[in-house]
Amino acid sequence: MNILVLGSGARENAIVNQLAKTSNVYAYMTRKNPGIAKLAQYTIADEADLENIKNYAKTNNIEIAFIGPEAPLEKGVVDVLEKENIKCIGPNQKSAQIETNKAFMRQLFKDYDIPGSIEYGVFYNIKEAEEFIDNFNKKVVIKPIGLTGGKGVKIVGDQLKDNEEAKEYTRQIFNEKISGFEGVVIEELLEGEEYTIQAFVDGENLKPMPAVQDHPHAFENNQGPITGGMGSYTYPDGLLPFLSQEDYDKTVKVLEKTVESINKEVGEYRGILYGQFMLTKEGPKIIEYNARFGDPEAMNVLSLLNTDLTSICKDMVNKDIKPVKFNKKASVCKYVVPDNYPNTKYQDTIVKVDEENIQKLGGEVYYAAVYEDDEGIKLTSSRALGVIATADTISEAESICEDCMKYITGNIYHRSDIATKKSLAEKQENMKKVLQN
Repeated sequence: MNILVLGSGARENAIVNQLAKTSNVYAYMTRKNPGIAKLAQYTIADEADLENIKNYAKTNNIEIAFIGPEAPLEKGVVDVLEKENIKCIGPNQKSAQIETNKAFMRQLFKDYDIPGSIEYGVFYNIKEAEEFIDNFNKKVVIKPIGLTGGKGVKIVGDQLKDNEEAKEYTRQIFNEKISGFEGVVIEELLEGEEYTIQAFVDGENLKPMPAVQDHPHAFENNQGPITGGMGSYTYPDGLLPFLSQEDYDKTVKVLEKTVESINKEVGEYRGILYGQFMLTKEGPKIIEYNARFGDPEAMNVLSLLNTDLTSICKDMVNKDIKPVKFNKKASVCKYVVPDNYPNTKYQDTIVKVDEENIQKLGGEVYYAAVYEDDEGIKLTSSRALGVIATADTISEAESICEDCMKYITGNIYHRSDIATKKSLAEKQENMKKVLQN
């Protein structure tokens, strides 16, 4: 089968790694990803050029297209391809609003009484937004309505000092049209632990994946700006140290209700649904949705996948998804980034990666925002590569992942605290405190 993977990051590298086991993979990338280039036939072109994507898919007799990043979904790449009878793993433009339009997502929860909603307001007027913050009398989270690459959210008590700074950021969103909208979503600040559950969706039914916890802060001990994600982990039982089976099941019910509601509101949802939740004293609460695999979370779950991904894709486009199996192991992913990321000055410098020795240790490398020229693999200003390790226990996986880092050199940095015994204990303790308050 000829399958096209759209995207050039570590998420797409992980997808290609699985599909290439049983399919002929073609990749459409903005830059040459060294990991993808080893496994697939590819072209380097603009991921926003829908006409060119369509022509490339037709020329190569593509049967299924797997859409990696969010931006082409927002532009309607699925609508364009499916007019040419090329089935897609990814929702159409209207259904993708569950990610691309935060106002749409919140309204859907309200209109269809989906559990797990929170207090919020959507505003297209600066004065009304400021009045809401003044009258709310609680700490808030400020979100641009549209896409920001995971870097637009700011939280009072974290990136923002207080609600006065929240109002300043709100004005900035309006004045600069951050994410393309003169509008903002203002939400209550939840207390608890964040986690993600992703699911394969065939248009009607879904198959959930192991729960993952990401680390979005740039620096250790959860300090610094929110980034696209610095690393993540899973547990062998598919749960997390603070997440029970009951909490997991409740979260899956929210995902199922969300798909059902999207189908009623705008039409069929097919592809990957990523739900980011906060486990609170009142149970799971939705933070946001992605209409595709998360990055780095895709690396965790795909490294554990024990069902052929090509077969899953075939079943999804035929609305006949079957049980999906995952290995009962732990996984740990840590992102390597340029020094001083996200405000780095080390783009265009070489990063050396000894994949052979990393694999001997039991690790795997997935390349992200790097490029390759005659001199070697070079950094950009964004995340460079993800290192993933799996093992019977979380401590073993973390140790392997950390050991792999000595085989990556350059002007680089990674969070060594991800999935350590100390870090996991802190998360458990935090959840205990939240439940006791």
